[in-house]
Amino acid sequence: MTHVPQIKVPATYMRGGTSKGVFFRLQDLPAAAQVPGAARDALLMRVIGSPDPYGKQTDGMGAATSSTSKTVILSKSSRPDHDIDYLFGQVSIDKPFVDWSGNCGNLTAAVGPFGISNGLVDPGRVPQNGTAIVRIWQANIGKTIIAHVPVTNGAVQETGDFELDGVTFPAAEVQVEFMDPAAEEEGGGGAMFPTGNLVDDLEVPGVGTFRATMINAGIPTIFVNAADIGYKGTELQDDINSDAKALEMFEKIRAYGALRMGLIKHLDEAAKRQHTPKVAFVAKPADYVSSSGKPVTTRDADVLVRALSMGKLHHAMMGTAAVAIGTAAAIPGTLVNLAAGGGHLEAVRFGHPSGTLRVGAQANLVDGAWVVTKAIMSRSARVLMEGWVRVPGDAF
Repeated sequence: MTHVPQIKVPATYMRGGTSKGVFFRLQDLPAAAQVPGAARDALLMRVIGSPDPYGKQTDGMGAATSSTSKTVILSKSSRPDHDIDYLFGQVSIDKPFVDWSGNCGNLTAAVGPFGISNGLVDPGRVPQNGTAIVRIWQANIGKTIIAHVPVTNGAVQETGDFELDGVTFPAAEVQVEFMDPAAEEEGGGGAMFPTGNLVDDLEVPGVGTFRATMINAGIPTIFVNAADIGYKGTELQDDINSDAKALEMFEKIRAYGALRMGLIKHLDEAAKRQHTPKVAFVAKPADYVSSSGKPVTTRDADVLVRALSMGKLHHAMMGTAAVAIGTAAAIPGTLVNLAAGGGHLEAVRFGHPSGTLRVGAQANLVDGAWVVTKAIMSRSARVLMEGWVRVPGDAF
């Protein structure tokens, strides 16, 4: 029997924020994968090593977590006043599909640096020394993101002393602005609060009825109070991820919340939409010890937030969920805002399993409706490896 040899595709393995993934220029993909569809999905799944019934992704570039089962496709933007078109694919670990329903806020920090280093940004827009302003079109959700990328001697600066909880080593700071982060085009009918309310009573059969803030900002997110579902808000990954009943409960909350938000029409659709919406639980500040052993006290955080991604508690915080946190915190009356002390808040520092993170948002009441112009946070990014990724020639 004749076997098809492997092909090699130019690729870069990058960390962005507390995530990492495989980055491609659209033009470098095989022709069949340069357009959306089955061939593209099959290629990306094979690159990452999915679907893997063992849940390890040993035969691919993934590392069997939601934070590392990620792919990015970038190209020069065809849109006015934008530099890069950014498309994100969240690869399922154990099922044969790629979820294109949302953005990855963490990997967003790596988009500008990749674009500069790989010729996707006009060299005339990159200073010899200083900060390059990279205008990104986030194609999954139809939003503009502005990245402030440090440049030294004409090249992206990756090393520095900026520390990010959830990332072991310091690096250069990349500030990211998510413009008009609310009302994703992809879901929720274009409303920041798709139910029309800041807080709803969400009924989940077999779990109960409890208060929830359901918001489209950064990424569709369902916020609930930790105490209402039996938690304190100080939990670490193992407290949730080792509890099969807890994970089943969160998935039910996610499915019923997605239905209530108009993101799906039938409950069984939630299984094919793992990336969105997210589920998070909030609590007032309390002392705890982070996963690195670093103490977090009530003086260090305004609010505690724990969020699930792809069916598991995240080790830190998804960047898009941080946008949702900042946006909800800025709007008086949401569960996030109330847990953070209530009132007018332009920025919050929230506690997560790996430590804390500060996120700001600008919110205004316009004609009786809340409008958020942008959310801001700092991340870092670094190239881990570059060259070619190899896949069997008949894998897509």
